[in-house]
Amino acid sequence: MQERTALEDQLAALARVEQELDDQVTLIALGESEKDRGVVADAEAALRKLKAEVARRELEALLSGEADVNDSFLEVHAGAGGTESQDWAAMLARMYARWAEQHGFKVDYLEETEGEEAGIKSATIQVKGRNAYGWLKTESGVHRLVRISPFDSNARRHTSFASVTVYPVVDDRIKVDIKESDVRVDTMRAGGAGGQHVNKTESAIRLTHIPSNIVVVCQNDRSQHRNRAQAWTMLRARLYERELKKREEKAIADQAAKTDIGWGHQIRSYVLQPYQMVKDLRTGVQTSNTGAVLDGDLDQFMEAELARKAFGKESAKIEDVE
Repeated sequence: MQERTALEDQLAALARVEQELDDQVTLIALGESEKDRGVVADAEAALRKLKAEVARRELEALLSGEADVNDSFLEVHAGAGGTESQDWAAMLARMYARWAEQHGFKVDYLEETEGEEAGIKSATIQVKGRNAYGWLKTESGVHRLVRISPFDSNARRHTSFASVTVYPVVDDRIKVDIKESDVRVDTMRAGGAGGQHVNKTESAIRLTHIPSNIVVVCQNDRSQHRNRAQAWTMLRARLYERELKKREEKAIADQAAKTDIGWGHQIRSYVLQPYQMVKDLRTGVQTSNTGAVLDGDLDQFMEAELARKAFGKESAKIEDVE
């Protein structure tokens, strides 16, 4: 039923695009015949908007990986740098939650470890919606922030790092076998400043996969049993994502030297001081509207990275109309 709904949505969108294109071309012809530049300008603006939508749907059609359609887990971890990096990690978690909400995805917070003074040491969220993993997988990597630190009494400029890890939710179509003897299970109390994430019992679950040293934590529910089930789902997803990466690395081994970015494989820089600029180091896409980006406006970066992987483009500028 989910696949049928998705196909119906794609067919309806195609029909709507065809109708919109025909309507705007007709309006341009009428406007030119009546020398009404206002009508022509409005129709041309509508065509630009339509082309951007078509380009996005074209990229979305390329999300053909076996897990691209699935829901996604997204983890944020603060790098070295104490309070400054922990505040940056909290900003990233909020940025992705806002992006997901703006696109109609549902967001669940599964784990959050607060920093000593501000921000977070780590957080795990689940983004639910069609193609959530297909879009978010472009965001895995190290993110760098340059700004005047609000935690520095001397108002000096600081550079902070945080890492983002994205992996798909494994559904019933994908089988991942795990030996229980390979997993260490620890229970602990949920952390946080208050509210639903805190309770008096050891309901939080941490699973450690000993062969791979992968660790997952779930503490969003008061029930230890539900947290345990969610943690196992997360562990299967992490192991599956690890296998996908192995396949991808094998496929692009001949291009490995070209894709080493340095700085801990940093993918994007967010500069707030001495100027305003967000630049993706993989595609070259950049914008000075840093406020919008930190508020979830990430589509231009995701689309450019998808296009780069699909077509080998350095940058995707879908807003230009020939």
